Amino acid sequence: MSAVSRRTPPGPGARPAALPARRLLLVLLAVGALLSGACARPAADEGLPDPGIPGVAAVAESMDLPWPDEGQASVAVEGIGSLGTKGRQTPVPIASVTKVMTAYVILKDRPMKDGGTGASVVADQQAADESFSSVESAAPVLAGRSYTQRELLEIMMVSSANNVARLLARWDAGTQEAFVAKMNRTAAALGMDRTTYTGVSGIESDTRSTAADQMKLARAAMKDPAFRAIVATPAVKPPGGVRLPNTNKLLGRDGVVGLKTGSSTPAGGNLVWATTQKIGGSSRLVIGVVLGQRAGSTPAAGSAAARDASLALITSVREGLPDAVTRAAGAGG
Repeated sequence: MSAVSRRTPPGPGARPAALPARRLLLVLLAVGALLSGACARPAADEGLPDPGIPGVAAVAESMDLPWPDEGQASVAVEGIGSLGTKGRQTPVPIASVTKVMTAYVILKDRPMKDGGTGASVVADQQAADESFSSVESAAPVLAGRSYTQRELLEIMMVSSANNVARLLARWDAGTQEAFVAKMNRTAAALGMDRTTYTGVSGIESDTRSTAADQMKLARAAMKDPAFRAIVATPAVKPPGGVRLPNTNKLLGRDGVVGLKTGSSTPAGGNLVWATTQKIGGSSRLVIGVVLGQRAGSTPAAGSAAARDASLALITSVREGLPDAVTRAAGAGG
């Protein structure tokens, strides 16, 4: 038996012995770490701020964001939480925003190092035949030619090439159908309970989701350095091809570092965006989702509406967030 276990317990009314200085310091450090972790923990990906994070509700309530008048939208800040979700969260077509999940699953199955090129992928005849489609977004690839995983992910995400999305799905899972099953399993694992994927490109109008669900995916995907680098690429030039500009026209302005566009007549205009803003000397990632702008109109009109709605949110968040955080901190203190 150790000497500690033989000590006589203090009698009734006795004062407990003081903690040794070293042990007290360790306890205080542990408590401080727990509190710090609680403040840094992302908010729940729902429309309401996470009440478990001090100040989040106050930050969200003090910001009068210019939410779009139609469709759905959601905004969240890394390390702070949700600034709110607007619109009824009914599943709607999301067009090429679908490709965020396609890229996420590819990178989960076959991770790439930051700055790496990944595995080699040989383009098949189907992808080559679909290269010059007049009915969907596509990019030229040559049958039998070897491309790097990174090149194909860049082509898919930057120029929104549907044929490359399907090529990557076949490469990873054998068939597009098998890959779609992976997408739906991943969605379920992320808690995206109002999302159904029926294809990998987004051309299918029965692929449906909500702003809140796409926020969950975007926040998970942006944790991958390779994904972040790909969606921040302003343009890509495939081997033997021409320069393909990023479909996200907000990229590079107002701190925007991604993420993915999507438009069609049934879906309207959709944009998942990511920007940065300094708060207290630290750069924070801000993610937004805008869906269903001008649904039923032309893809061009929908895209323009989604871009305008997103820019209004981005401008408001970047201008107002630092002061909102300061006010919330003052109120809490």
